[in-house]
Amino acid sequence: MKEHELRPPLGAKHPRKRVGRGTGSGHGKSAGRGTKGQNARSGGSKAPYFEGGQLPFVRRMPFKRGFVNIFKTPYSIVNVGDLRRFEAGTSVTPERLAAAGLIKSAAALVKVLGDGKLDRPLEVHAHSFSGSAQAKIEAAGGSAVLLEPEEA
Repeated sequence: MKEHELRPPLGAKHPRKRVGRGTGSGHGKSAGRGTKGQNARSGGSKAPYFEGGQLPFVRRMPFKRGFVNIFKTPYSIVNVGDLRRFEAGTSVTPERLAAAGLIKSAAALVKVLGDGKLDRPLEVHAHSFSGSAQAKIEAAGGSAVLLEPEEA
């Protein structure tokens, strides 16, 4: 089959409905708009939020500023100060954080932030680290290991 032989399937193409072109066309006189009334007139239809004159719902609601970013990556946040509950030399994984109650689920993406102090060496496994958190972990003699997010 060649490109010039391609055709849409039968019934896929319809001729345009030409309304208001006389009685012989089958769409004459009222042109499919019924008789009289607001919607029979040109420009007669109202905006989608029009509610017959009462104050529309969108105007009754208070202003809501900003927007929600639907592409945001949700992280479970753990601060460096929260890691002091683990013994020195421990390997801190998302499973251990969930067991300790620091995050809700071990399947969640974990980000470690730099609030607080760390006084013991820990091997921290997380999906993301802030610059200050990584510096504090390494200053305490530990290591920050970056985990890859699992594909769903």
